[in-house]
Amino acid sequence: MYKSLGTIAFLFTSLASLGVSQTATPTPQPKVNARPSPTPAAEPYDGKKAADMIGKCVSLDTESGVIDIELFPESAPETVRNFLNLVATGLYDTTTFSRVVPGFVIQGGNIWTRTTAVSKPIGSRARRPLNDEPNPIRHERGILSMAKTDEPNSATTDFFILLESASYLDGKFAAFGRVTKGMDIVEAINKMPVTEEKPEKPVRLNTAKIVACTP
Repeated sequence: MYKSLGTIAFLFTSLASLGVSQTATPTPQPKVNARPSPTPAAEPYDGKKAADMIGKCVSLDTESGVIDIELFPESAPETVRNFLNLVATGLYDTTTFSRVVPGFVIQGGNIWTRTTAVSKPIGSRARRPLNDEPNPIRHERGILSMAKTDEPNSATTDFFILLESASYLDGKFAAFGRVTKGMDIVEAINKMPVTEEKPEKPVRLNTAKIVACTP
């Protein structure tokens, strides 16, 4: 049991009258976190303006063939910058088209489908959210757009390519590119056997690389 306040006051007065001094006990200080969250590593297209990304196209070399894509940095600069960074750093290499809706869409870019190990830094990169960037580009056949949930700013690395128009996606999803060559490959991937939108044998994206756009 604690002593009464009166007793404590008496003892304090007695000590003071005897000239006994005491050194105050230091107040414990909260520990400073010695391990702050690491700053994400810089990527090749960080800070690039839309004008710097014009003329950059992407070639997807898949198990079924090559898909060439032009990008729209003036309409979706942040989304294009993110996509180019993922391509330039090789994070899309060995991923698969892990979702297929027959006659409608193929979806790829899931970093967790890589055949190579997903390290902690890669996992952190795969979870990095991308701000929504709706724009006037219409979701038509051949359009490349970012996949996301119903939550705002929930896109990360997954993208999809449309086989038919989907106007209800306009202004809600970030369309940022278009297939210029290889829609026959997109169709071939879309025709693979699926179970509840999951391919029985997902087509692998061997490599993705940035190339100069050609007329």
